Amino acid sequence: MTERSAVMRIELNGESREIDGEPLLARVLTEAGLPERGIAVAVDGEVVPRATWPQHRLADGARVEVLTAVQGG
Repeated sequence: MTERSAVMRIELNGESREIDGEPLLARVLTEAGLPERGIAVAVDGEVVPRATWPQHRLADGARVEVLTAVQGG
């Protein structure tokens, strides 16, 4: 019998999402269709450095905020 991974919920920019499988930040961002450049990410109010995204594990109920750079003046 294979063990099924638990489904967990996070909030991504104010919208509830279910995560099935590895709850890694980089995976969540890719699956959400977000670009690899020009964004900053905070999890539960703390900025997460880009270099740690592939290893950063999200907890059930995590609040992920993605901010995009905007040019102008």
